[in-house]
Amino acid sequence: MSTALPKVLTALAFALCSLSASATVMIASSNTYTTTLTGAAEVPPNASPGTGTATVGFDIDTHTLVIDVTFSGLIGMTTAAHIHCCTAIPGEGTAGVATQVPNFVDFPLGVTAGSYSHVFDTSLAGTWNQGFINANGGTTAGAEAALLAGLNSGSAYFNIHSMAAPGGEIRGFLQPVPEPAEVAMLGIGLPFMLMLARRRRR
Repeated sequence: MSTALPKVLTALAFALCSLSASATVMIASSNTYTTTLTGAAEVPPNASPGTGTATVGFDIDTHTLVIDVTFSGLIGMTTAAHIHCCTAIPGEGTAGVATQVPNFVDFPLGVTAGSYSHVFDTSLAGTWNQGFINANGGTTAGAEAALLAGLNSGSAYFNIHSMAAPGGEIRGFLQPVPEPAEVAMLGIGLPFMLMLARRRRR
């Protein structure tokens, strides 16, 4: 057995980690997040048959926040929708409204089903809840950084409020969508490392 093999495996692992880290740095400011919206995810949970999906794209460098939502089956008529951030524990609890109040501009109100798509400029104070700006350094840059951190940690959620559930009828915590390049890199690199490891054991 070649004594160089462990060094090769170590070097390959380091290279893959370095490439993955580089990819993460490149996409850190421009990510996509998604979630499924349900009543069971509310605090406290409710029995709403309503469901929905929300996809959020956030590019902090270009100050762009893209919202895409579809929902149906709500018990009550919609009254508002927001992104809340940031909970003390990822995936649990509640937090204040981070985005525009009293609701996203042009979000369909007074309905039990609908869809919504809008692009926001996060360098504008009007995109945010002023309370969220104040809590994060008093600037939109501080709000952007806080929301990005919340999205990446899983402590930001999308909430649709209704007349039947003023505190929120359906919600879901937004989770990062893996970049195709990162998935492909792992798919190619890991099998190769496993193959080398198996040969080493022979």
